[in-house]
Amino acid sequence: MSKSLLLPLNTAKPLGEPAPRTRGQLSRRTATVSRWLHIYLSMVSFALLLFFAVTGLTLNHSDWFAPQMRTHQVRGQVPPAWLKPELAKLEIVEHLRKNHGIKTGLSEFRVDDSQLGIAFKGPGYSADVVLDRATGKYDVTETKMGLAAVMNDLHKGRDTGPAWSLFLDVSAGLMAVVSFTGLVLMWFLQRKRMAGLITTAAGALGCYLVYVIWVP
Repeated sequence: MSKSLLLPLNTAKPLGEPAPRTRGQLSRRTATVSRWLHIYLSMVSFALLLFFAVTGLTLNHSDWFAPQMRTHQVRGQVPPAWLKPELAKLEIVEHLRKNHGIKTGLSEFRVDDSQLGIAFKGPGYSADVVLDRATGKYDVTETKMGLAAVMNDLHKGRDTGPAWSLFLDVSAGLMAVVSFTGLVLMWFLQRKRMAGLITTAAGALGCYLVYVIWVP
């Protein structure tokens, strides 16, 4: 009789029962998923990384682009009936938009006893209005700060509205996942794991030392 026939019957695995995953299988699965996420999210966020890298430089050297700023003033008048007995705020704002080509959001509508202060702001743009409540006459000071200022405000999310704010949150999340999956992949490269982790730690320490030593 062969040896295979002498094995205990209870050693056979029940039909349909999945084999338990080993640590090696889980590691390979984690590495595969991390590699997939890292590659494709890196491609998706490539333009974002480039944009934030370039605007980080322009933010740090905003004086380079100061000559791009342009300011001009215009005058106008709204019907006095819009000012009393109650302020027709909507009509005043729409009048300013229509007659002066203002497309950005309203950021302030200040009411004083003698005048109104109205401000429109957007990326790299502002329009400030001072309106006399007695006559309905107003002055508009419009400032256009150039393409670099537009990009800088988009980088900071200043005067960009809720949609762009959400876009910034999603972008930050994408770049965080790309960074994390890069670390996971480095962990599975046994020959380069230690060198990679040391380099990562050195970069983080370098940022901290620059802050501690040179930032006032």
